[in-house]
Amino acid sequence: MKKLVSALLLVLLWAAVAIAAVNINTASQQELETLPGIGPAKAKAILKYRAEKGPFQRVDDLAKVKGVGPKNLERLKNQIEVGKKP
Repeated sequence: MKKLVSALLLVLLWAAVAIAAVNINTASQQELETLPGIGPAKAKAILKYRAEKGPFQRVDDLAKVKGVGPKNLERLKNQIEVGKKP
């Protein structure tokens, strides 16, 4: 019984982490690369944009990053957030 309860808790913890939105204002390159359609090049472009222009004000601002088009943004909208400004 203890193994079953432990397994269920582990699954719930994993699910909570899996559905947590990635804050594009604070995410590292590795965290950005966990997003669908974001590989090393796009993650670097996001970090570069953020360093040069400052934090994103809205999720839609991600479309201003070279290489992130409307289809990418639409796919990512429910997986990203801007959160509080760092």
